[in-house]
Amino acid sequence: QVQLVESGGGLVQAGGSLRLSCAASGSISSINAMGWYRQAPGKQRELVAAITGGGSTNYADSVKGRFTISRDNAKNTVYLQMNSLKPEDKDVYYCNADICRIIDCRNDYWGQGTQVTVSS
Repeated sequence: QVQLVESGGGLVQAGGSLRLSCAASGSISSINAMGWYRQAPGKQRELVAAITGGGSTNYADSVKGRFTISRDNAKNTVYLQMNSLKPEDKDVYYCNADICRIIDCRNDYWGQGTQVTVSS
């Protein structure tokens, strides 16, 4: 069984920074792409940033230049450094990973979500 556990959310003032972490554990053979999504109540989950196994990154236009995604393959962990936070960044942030086990590969592994709140 594979599990993604997130940490690092919280309350911060506008202009501040937070760092999210997401660690994958379980019967993992390899991890391909990993990413961060966010979702506001009543809205669709949207991609914030993604990183491939080779380290290529992709960002939503709204966070380019402010957020940085990175990963530590030895720890099966992905990070999201969020700087210059704005009130509109307030959402629940979810980690996603494309993970291969011995028996299969799936891209629908999700963390439990971590709340990010930005006060103005």
